[in-house]
Amino acid sequence: MNKQVQFVDWGLVDYQDAWDRQEEIFTKTVAVKNDNRTNGTAHPTPNHLIFTEHPHVYTLGKSGHEEYLLLDEAGLKEKNATFYKINRGGDITYHGPGQIVGYPILDLDNFFTDIHLYLRTLEEAVIRTCAEYGIEAGRYEGYTGVWLDADNDKARKICALGVRASRWVTMHGFAFNVNADLGYFKNIVPCGIDDKDVTSLECELGHKLDMDEVKNRLKGHIADLFQMELIP
Repeated sequence: MNKQVQFVDWGLVDYQDAWDRQEEIFTKTVAVKNDNRTNGTAHPTPNHLIFTEHPHVYTLGKSGHEEYLLLDEAGLKEKNATFYKINRGGDITYHGPGQIVGYPILDLDNFFTDIHLYLRTLEEAVIRTCAEYGIEAGRYEGYTGVWLDADNDKARKICALGVRASRWVTMHGFAFNVNADLGYFKNIVPCGIDDKDVTSLECELGHKLDMDEVKNRLKGHIADLFQMELIP
């Protein structure tokens, strides 16, 4: 029997607002697990899959390098972008309109307790979505995320991942470039990788994609791979 997961698409939401909402859901989920452990109860933990888009923003993971942001405050203002240091893994990355940002807040005790497998499963969902558009994507050994031409000097990233987990509850997630403005990546060293390009579905196919169509295909693959039933 597939595990039920609440799905919601927040639409275009300010990064700080989305982070606060994530933290609230995450904290409540961890609290249920702590209560079960402390009091011997067996209350089911909720699971959430959130899709959203953000206005232009750069985020820096807890082990990241601030010097990989190539803009000062004036430059951020000129680009109409914001900057946040956050508590996920990974280095600096960019979020913006035309990018599917996914925040699975899952209790992995309901699925599998393996962070490596969790990351690979999210990557696989994006790989399968790309394949539906005739794009052969895959993994790049030693790096997270989803890549094109990872086996040669044309390697370019189409999806970045950065997660946090506590008591096997996850937050943060992935950023999949669909119609994103790739020019914003030129203002950072993406994920600390200075010799590889980034790309998007639009860039690869030469035309804009229907965001809702891509989201539906992506969430279908996530549901299949995690054996989850998405409920509104």
